[in-house]
Amino acid sequence: MGVPNAQVDSKEVVPEFKKNFQVFRFIGGNLVSFFGDQIYLIALPLIVLAITGSPLSMGIVAALERLPILIQPFTGVLADNFNRKKLLMICDLGRFLTVGLLGFLYLTDQLTIWEIYAGALLVGVLTQVYNTSQFASVPKLVQKRDLQLVNSINTGIFQTAVFIAPGLGGVIISIFNPGMGLIINSLTFLIGFLVVWSLNIESNVQKEKITSSKVFTDIREGFLFVIQKKPILYTNLAMFFSIFGSTLFLTMLVIHLKSTAGLDSILIGYLLSIGGIAAIGGALITNTLKKHFSYRTILFFASLVGGLSIIAFGMSNSFIWLALMNALGTISASIMNPCILTIRQKLTPDHLLGRVQATSRFMTWILMPVAALTAGILAEQFSTTLTFFIGGIVATIASFIYLHPSLKKA
Repeated sequence: MGVPNAQVDSKEVVPEFKKNFQVFRFIGGNLVSFFGDQIYLIALPLIVLAITGSPLSMGIVAALERLPILIQPFTGVLADNFNRKKLLMICDLGRFLTVGLLGFLYLTDQLTIWEIYAGALLVGVLTQVYNTSQFASVPKLVQKRDLQLVNSINTGIFQTAVFIAPGLGGVIISIFNPGMGLIINSLTFLIGFLVVWSLNIESNVQKEKITSSKVFTDIREGFLFVIQKKPILYTNLAMFFSIFGSTLFLTMLVIHLKSTAGLDSILIGYLLSIGGIAAIGGALITNTLKKHFSYRTILFFASLVGGLSIIAFGMSNSFIWLALMNALGTISASIMNPCILTIRQKLTPDHLLGRVQATSRFMTWILMPVAALTAGILAEQFSTTLTFFIGGIVATIASFIYLHPSLKKA
């Protein structure tokens, strides 16, 4: 099957950014959701640690949450053949119920590690479907020329949440309990459900019957497109390795800060929030950087700094040093993310957006469950410091893949 090369714009007339109130609601909904996610990232490891006292258990939870990455190609078919708005609403409602139930069970001293395992897997499935459907919906909400701007703003508000939410979450968890953090996170999914319900996202219902043959044909078309588009292919290859390294780091981050560095939940929240301050700046300067540098240059240097910051993070238990290195890592990520998203969206026709995003995530995230479990094993048998060192080395080496010539003109 041939793969089209031109971007197919939506038939719906989309207003300019300043008058696009739909996208403002979309961004606001994401801000609320990002706040909840940051609180969740502190609450869940603390709950696992309280129940089991084992870094390996946290590795298993993280691995289960990331295991649904294996179904990414199928989520792309869903996003390209079914109503994306309904998919987004189902995923938000499902996560609201699941995370809320976990929080309630912990507050009533009834939560077991096996229930956390099941909940993490279900949330992982819903999140994969949601993320692919949302990525494919963004070009329907904004004009093509505004994609880089909207992706940068979205990354900026994510980092705003990284700045504010962990500190707030740390205080809430210290006053009440980590279960309350999960309850708050579940409520943000309910708000997300209501926001998506208010959006006029163009329906994408399939025009032909979905058969097993068509599913695999659609998946194949997505893979062929990614392989042919070298800027997408090589950014995916670089991320394949860098995400493995960063997952080793992120899986054990809160465990390291609590068990090795000896920080309480409030200081952990403050440290993560400090990282968000720098990351907001990174997201805001991405558009300016793109005016002067190629994606190739931006991605290489941001990835290099990010990898080195992981190595440096494990070299000291000083709060100031840890906060500084975390800030360098988050600013690097906030510069890279909108660039990579925009490359995919600009080079992909509308009818392939879901599959290309799903294929790219499958290619880049497939080792995340393995990395998460590996992080738990390494930390259990050796130390979180060694885990960070290995992760940083892998991420640093991966940055050189961004120097591929195809990214000069991306």
